[in-house]
Amino acid sequence: MRITEAARRLGMSPRMLRYREALGLLPPVRSRGSHRRFGPEELSAVAQGVELERRFDVSPAELAFGLRVLSDPAVAQAVRELGLRIGRLQAPRRALDFEKEKALRLLQGRPPGTAEAPPHGRPAGAGDPRKAAGNAEGARHDGRAPSEKSVTDGSATGHRPGQTSHRPPPGRGPAPGR
Repeated sequence: MRITEAARRLGMSPRMLRYREALGLLPPVRSRGSHRRFGPEELSAVAQGVELERRFDVSPAELAFGLRVLSDPAVAQAVRELGLRIGRLQAPRRALDFEKEKALRLLQGRPPGTAEAPPHGRPAGAGDPRKAAGNAEGARHDGRAPSEKSVTDGSATGHRPGQTSHRPPPGRGPAPGR
């Protein structure tokens, strides 16, 4: 059917159908003579667009822009940036952001959600030669005497495996006040 008959069936003017076509809200179907032909699928698509406009209280131009946002990545990115800037959208947390925050917490010596607790639930001073030296009677944090050395974990020197330090173990090294 031609545009005048389709407009009558849809309850709108031919001009409104042409406007919707210019916005890209109609399927691109034309006959050989470049006249638009409407079949049941085209009428159904126009009716669906009109229903969306009514349900979400948007204009045909707004609906067309919504389709453009969905189909054009550059437009989608620009709209997302605006939404973030004006506070309508929240930035998703990326995996790298989470890892960065985790590393910063570990460097600060605090597990998440605590205020000055030592890392990994260890007692204060555990593994820290400066604090371990101040423990009562030279006792180590793991209950062993200072002379008992651990070869595998390096805890006798206060170092963890793979950790490098230029600090000498407690009780050794240059005299105080160097």
